[in-house]
Amino acid sequence: MEKIEHKTVSVNGIDMHIAELGQGPMILFIHGFPELWYTWRHQMVYMASHGYRAVAPDLRGFGDTTGAPVNDPSKFTMLHLVGDVVALVEAVAGPGEDKVFVVGHDWGAIVAWNFAMYRPDKIKALVNMSVVYTPRNPKIKPVDGLRAVYGDDYYICRIQEPGEVEAEFSKLGAKSVLKHFLTYRNPGPLYLPKGKAFGDNGNDPIVLPSWLSEEDIDFYANKYEQTGFTGGFNYYRALNVSWELNAPWTKDQIKVPVKFIVGDLDLTYNAPGTKDYIHKGGLKKVVPLLQEVVVLKDVAHFIHEEKPDEINKHIHGFFRKFSAGFSCSTL
Repeated sequence: MEKIEHKTVSVNGIDMHIAELGQGPMILFIHGFPELWYTWRHQMVYMASHGYRAVAPDLRGFGDTTGAPVNDPSKFTMLHLVGDVVALVEAVAGPGEDKVFVVGHDWGAIVAWNFAMYRPDKIKALVNMSVVYTPRNPKIKPVDGLRAVYGDDYYICRIQEPGEVEAEFSKLGAKSVLKHFLTYRNPGPLYLPKGKAFGDNGNDPIVLPSWLSEEDIDFYANKYEQTGFTGGFNYYRALNVSWELNAPWTKDQIKVPVKFIVGDLDLTYNAPGTKDYIHKGGLKKVVPLLQEVVVLKDVAHFIHEEKPDEINKHIHGFFRKFSAGFSCSTL
């Protein structure tokens, strides 16, 4: 960890903070919500020790990345988010490195799916976690569809109103909010009822699992206390705008080699229809180069933090297939 280097790169009109470790083929790690580059600390150290160059940015609106107008959700569309990472790859990839490996989780997985859809020429192979690729439904906007299924208290629907959930989270404090999110293990949908975002016991002490320390929470909380949660919320607030902008890619496929990993307690895996979609051929139809699906037992949403050793081996084993002519120091 102490060898991880930090720098700021100007990309796509923002100043993006990145963490970097190792030498060799580049792996771009894309985080989700409510996370930062730090969520990939275990993977960065492992992959760097196996002959790769790990690069993990704070995405637009997160952490030490600055310059995005957080009061304007329309500047957080999928075109902006993918534009950022494409520009980052152009800026920091090694000489002659036209393609990179990509790993995504949660919102990072959504960004990675769209990266692969827009610019498959830039990706060697992709490992995505938690959130499957779902093609654009031209008949209904995503937030409208979620509201129809889950109701107004569903977290994505609650977040739509600027400032409302921010005010509730401010009362709870960043540390409490992060503990609730990062320790969430209910395979059912996440609801944030008005006035009691995490239920009646929102202020009750939370016992952290063995894989998440107080120091980890402090790292995240320190950043979110400085930035607030609006940057991350804007990803949800721009969902319908992104849906409009993605119309040209309706019925498009993901045409890069993919490995997908999910925990069986993940709320995403337990969403209506998702298991059948993954295991009965639906995902393979839209991701024809899908090579493997891995479901880890008794594991929840933050899979790469909860089970870093298993995830590290899955990532390394998959990317090694596409590193022809490259000799890793430790295999």
